[in-house]
Amino acid sequence: MSDNQIVEELVKIRELLAPKPEPPKEEEKPAGLWEEFIDFINKYGVIGLAIGFIIGSASKDLVNALVADILMPIILFFVPGGTWREATVTIGPVVLALGHFIGALLDHRVDCILLNEADQEDKHQVISLIHSIFPVSP
Repeated sequence: MSDNQIVEELVKIRELLAPKPEPPKEEEKPAGLWEEFIDFINKYGVIGLAIGFIIGSASKDLVNALVADILMPIILFFVPGGTWREATVTIGPVVLALGHFIGALLDHRVDCILLNEADQEDKHQVISLIHSIFPVSP
């Protein structure tokens, strides 16, 4: 065998061993707007975000009422004057609304405590309820 024949045989072997690209798979397109919406929800996990947003916005008033009506009377007992939310600190021409910031921080802390107390099982029950309403396609 000559060198050219050997090289030709090696080229043929390389071509046979090289992986062939798979033809592109045809994706099934949703039939309508509702199916596209459900596919979007399932693909990007929007359900959990929507549940969190709804629960968070609904509990905002509850947390504000808890802070204003239950916690604040206790704090106001120790703070003379009772207008701590309007408290400001003036440094030269800069006025810092320290009372408003501390009130928002207190509201946020109550939110964090409530979210940490939420049980994982409750979250899974809500997600399974949503999936029973909007079935997940395989």
